[in-house]
Amino acid sequence: MEDSVKRVLFVNSEIYPYLPETEISSIGRYLPQGIQEMKKEIRSFMPRYGCINERKNQLHEVIRLSGMNIIIGDVDRQLVIKVASISSARIQVYFIDNEDFFKRKQTACDENGNYFEDNGERAVFFARGVLETVKKLRWAPDIIHCQGWISHVLPLYLKKSYRDDPIFSSSKVVLSLYDDTPRQTFSSGFRDGVLFGNIKPADIPYLDDPTGINLAKTAAQYSDGIIIGSPDVDEEILSCCRELGRPTLQYNGDALADGSYVADYERFYEEL
Repeated sequence: MEDSVKRVLFVNSEIYPYLPETEISSIGRYLPQGIQEMKKEIRSFMPRYGCINERKNQLHEVIRLSGMNIIIGDVDRQLVIKVASISSARIQVYFIDNEDFFKRKQTACDENGNYFEDNGERAVFFARGVLETVKKLRWAPDIIHCQGWISHVLPLYLKKSYRDDPIFSSSKVVLSLYDDTPRQTFSSGFRDGVLFGNIKPADIPYLDDPTGINLAKTAAQYSDGIIIGSPDVDEEILSCCRELGRPTLQYNGDALADGSYVADYERFYEEL
């Protein structure tokens, strides 16, 4: 099975330099470059938050990928796809955009530090937007690496709603967990809003209590491998991961500091 992984899809909440440099955004920036330098094909996605300067970062709409409507909570939401290049890394970044969900200047909280009430719906839209765009690209990933809270719906959708699609039939999900889990309870309709395709309430038992922590548990439930990306991941989430028994790569601060984590992650992909 050596070198069985040839295509890696990165689904990020943050990528530097489009958002300020943090542990998550730095990995979102440098991990895809490192994996590409190992002769893998990569694609990288993130939300097009309103704080991202489109002119400065030279974002432009990809007309052939845009125009689809995604129904979220009985409302049609237009999916707009934009793209930009990080020329020094020779990689492109695709941005999932929607006027209602991502025009605002903040990412998860308003200017007063209050979580947006529609964060759950935004995560649903982002997950479906990524998967539908990859289908349009006709690009079948071997690994889908989810990083950051807003990617946490995607493992469920891949394993339950898109599993029979030939684009994703061989895809494995890797989930990186950080300390960015929203400390909020999502809207009362969130659990029902997650239901899509053949997903039933019994498939998402954690979301009977629709909190950010329980969404992270749901992501872990439907992932093939888990990477602990931060030393401060909530213990309740870690305990759930241990109970699930998924292959896990533990946090390694030294590897993150010196860049050797890229090779560690690549080996982890190959082992799944």
